[in-house]
Amino acid sequence: NLELVRTILREVGESDGLISFVKDRPGHDRRYAMDASKARRELGWAPERDLATGIGETIAWYRAHRDWWDPLLGEGFRDYYRRQYEER
Repeated sequence: NLELVRTILREVGESDGLISFVKDRPGHDRRYAMDASKARRELGWAPERDLATGIGETIAWYRAHRDWWDPLLGEGFRDYYRRQYEER
């Protein structure tokens, strides 16, 4: 997760200083990992782009389509965010 966050911050020109660490929640997994070896082996799947390229393209899409996601940041989202993260 931390590596991904740092990749995104570099892509958008921000510093690691924006990262804030929070206390683990009960039952929260300590490690997240993806292993695509089974999909590669059994399905012949392979990614079309590397992570850095995909992140860059995703960020570019969101920058070009603000009209799609901006309404999602309304008061309902802010209330949800406060309940989930700020009031703990």
